[in-house]
Amino acid sequence: MAIQIFHVKGTRSVRVIWLCEELSVPYEIVPIDFSADYRNSDEWRAMSPTGKVPAMTDGGMTMFESGAMVQYILEKHGQGRLQPEPGTADRAIFLQWCWFAEATLARPLGDMVHHLFLKPEAERLPEMVVDGEKRARVCLEAVNSALQDQDYLLPEYTAADIMMGYSLLLAARVEVLDNEYPLVQAYFEKLQARPGYQLATA
Repeated sequence: MAIQIFHVKGTRSVRVIWLCEELSVPYEIVPIDFSADYRNSDEWRAMSPTGKVPAMTDGGMTMFESGAMVQYILEKHGQGRLQPEPGTADRAIFLQWCWFAEATLARPLGDMVHHLFLKPEAERLPEMVVDGEKRARVCLEAVNSALQDQDYLLPEYTAADIMMGYSLLLAARVEVLDNEYPLVQAYFEKLQARPGYQLATA
């Protein structure tokens, strides 16, 4: 049975679909209802306890965290592709950027998305948007510096770029990925040109 990816356009399921495309891993997209009612339903909470997207099944196993899904697919299907060899310095930097993309950069961007778009208007806090932008810009400066002498986060394209690519999609959505970060902009354009990205975000 193929991996099933429970997907809503523009959410973190983009990472999982993109990786499967890069590795030619068979998968099935299962679109779900992104309404609050469905995400709070017992049916969905049984798959994703916090109600978030994505979730993924592989046989009898269910997962609900996009970064963990990426690592699982790499280990099961990657055959050494798109990640450096374990125990090497490059592997350490690879893990650093995978975690940074989600735990450090995506966090303030998520605050911005919630207070710009997702929360009911009466519950939106402009100060959260301002604070989120400040924190996100510090992160984007770090990525810009990392790209001074190379095209990707590591000397070669890896799944860390897939992890980062989704976070940059969020940054573009909230309009903090701008001309202050020319190397990040050029990098994101390279990622957007990849067929796997285009399919995952279609």
